[in-house]
Amino acid sequence: MFDGLHDIDWSSMGHAYGTAEELPVLLTALCSPDADERAKALDRYYGAVHHQGDVYGATTASLPFLLELAGDDTTPDRAEVVRLLVSIAGTSVERCGDEYVGDVDYAGAAAALRARAEAFVEWASDDDPRVRRAAVPALGLLLDDTRWAMAVLRERLASESGVVERLLVLDATAELVLRRPEVKDEATAWFATLAADEEAGSVTRLAAVVQRARCAPQDIDGEVVPTAVALLRESAGEAVPEETWADPPRPETPTAPAEGVPPQAVAAFEELDRQGHVHAPTTGLLRTFHDALAGRVPERTALIEEQLRGPELGSRLDAVRMSADLMKGWRGDHTRLVLLVAEQLDAPHPDVVAEAAAVLGACHVIAEPAREALAALVDSQRAAHGPDVWTTERHRLRRAHQEAVRALARLGDLRAVPSLLVALDSGVDAWRAVEVAGAVPRAAGRLVPRLCELLRGIDPRQEWADMSAGALVTALVRLGDPAAVPTLADTLARATRHGQGSAIARSVLKALGAFGTTAASALETIRPLTGSSDGHLRTAAVAALWEIGRDPEEVLPLLRELLADGVWYSATEAADVLGRVGRPAAPALPRLRELLDHDYEWVRVHCAAAIWDIRGETEADTVLEVLLGAWRQNRATAGFVVACLDRMGLAASPALSSLRSELARPARDRLLGIEKDEQLQGAVRALLARLA
Repeated sequence: MFDGLHDIDWSSMGHAYGTAEELPVLLTALCSPDADERAKALDRYYGAVHHQGDVYGATTASLPFLLELAGDDTTPDRAEVVRLLVSIAGTSVERCGDEYVGDVDYAGAAAALRARAEAFVEWASDDDPRVRRAAVPALGLLLDDTRWAMAVLRERLASESGVVERLLVLDATAELVLRRPEVKDEATAWFATLAADEEAGSVTRLAAVVQRARCAPQDIDGEVVPTAVALLRESAGEAVPEETWADPPRPETPTAPAEGVPPQAVAAFEELDRQGHVHAPTTGLLRTFHDALAGRVPERTALIEEQLRGPELGSRLDAVRMSADLMKGWRGDHTRLVLLVAEQLDAPHPDVVAEAAAVLGACHVIAEPAREALAALVDSQRAAHGPDVWTTERHRLRRAHQEAVRALARLGDLRAVPSLLVALDSGVDAWRAVEVAGAVPRAAGRLVPRLCELLRGIDPRQEWADMSAGALVTALVRLGDPAAVPTLADTLARATRHGQGSAIARSVLKALGAFGTTAASALETIRPLTGSSDGHLRTAAVAALWEIGRDPEEVLPLLRELLADGVWYSATEAADVLGRVGRPAAPALPRLRELLDHDYEWVRVHCAAAIWDIRGETEADTVLEVLLGAWRQNRATAGFVVACLDRMGLAASPALSSLRSELARPARDRLLGIEKDEQLQGAVRALLARLA
């Protein structure tokens, strides 16, 4: 099996983390009798040799050995090896036409796997259902003879009785259509026949409807979603035993984190694990349908409503996540969907409750209709399990309560505060409370002393300290209580004393600046930092010096030095401060105008906004040209550009078409996120009303 393995110069090849000289060890470990050794080798292969889907020359060179492993009936975990090969095939086929440099080799891997397409056809009919499931997707990727491919796919559907296997066959057929459009008519006709065949079973018929829509989204009419909903309702009676398709169940309690790893990082990986876990065999199919429906918000809401009202808790849990994808990805009136998710707070399983609360927390800017349902859940949990339910040892209940409290807090509701105080006083998952504490400013009197105590307890020299300190500082700024200033000033002094807390110092400087003149006691600590050799720290210190001291004569020379440096982050921050200084900053105008030709659009928009704030009306044409040009180039600048347009008032009238186009855009910008996108829409509407 491994003949020639050591004849390859693996050290001359690379992967995500250096040379590929470890490949012989990884490949031989994949057939080890030790399950733990096999799992570690597979994880390392995905993490380095197939990192985030990438395909390197070393990946291609390893394919013959992986193919041998997959073809040997005695190989342990054969299905996992086949799944790895299909994953490599997916990326390689998709990107084999791309130009690439360095160690990447999509074309080589695609060619090598296409040359072995018959092996995947064989594995797609293997006696082991796990191998068949792993291999079937390759039928839509690697078979270039479309007549042969369609024949194989039809035969596989006729031979398969398992729901998951049949879904995979139809998904592979749609993949073939998208890759080879010449087979579209034949495939969509087959889908139409299957959708109408009452003997095929409701899940197969539903899959046919969905995959037909995927292949021809422009042909989706008013009957497609009602038909799918009816089939989904009918399929609810077709029980599919979980052990036939699902991953092994996760443990009731999480694994203890490694020493020194911050809980935030542990939680992030746990969340990734949750998001990757599927609880129903039709979940992938329904996600495909949602992708095909794209911005049809009412139709997708109707589909999710049926999903959420089904009898299977697993399907409902996955549907809750799909509702988050819809609200985060597309604009529109999501009131009905928010209320549908809120209904899941009464679900009998804490995982469903926790997921629903987490979605409402993530979409808090539009989750107001769920306020009372969240408050009722929090109150009932405290009544049933005691006021310290935040700290309960029952992991699933703890998560459900904490997510509900966090969602309620993000709505600014005081009824979340008792549990937040339990968290801060006990130290149990206190970081979760810190993240949302700033959203409840009416409770500042109770929260600020506790947050300050936690901040005083952080050693800036410790690894990861900036993660915890940053969240605490952000919360204190949002609460807006000047009582926090002495603690912030002390934290700044401690962070800069040893020269190891630059990230913490920067966040504290920004916070002190937000408190303005009430933070004057920190000026003596801030002034020396304006000469720091750390560019980020120096820039933050100069900005804070203006916000607190308000002395143009002191700050203008420092700001002009930052502009002269030409470093983009210094230039953008300095330009913002100069704009806030206003007319006294006029001596900086020549340099600001020079920077309007900067290569980076963010520098251009910040400098253009500063020019407007300093000179006003006489600069309108120049400023508008820069702002709108940058907006067209990079949609992420929209929030900043619109804020400047708002300050410009009637002078922004030439931007009317751009503003209207922004509101007409149905998709959210994923980089902005739902909160900033909602703020952007509100700002655009207000500006349009003024200009009208």
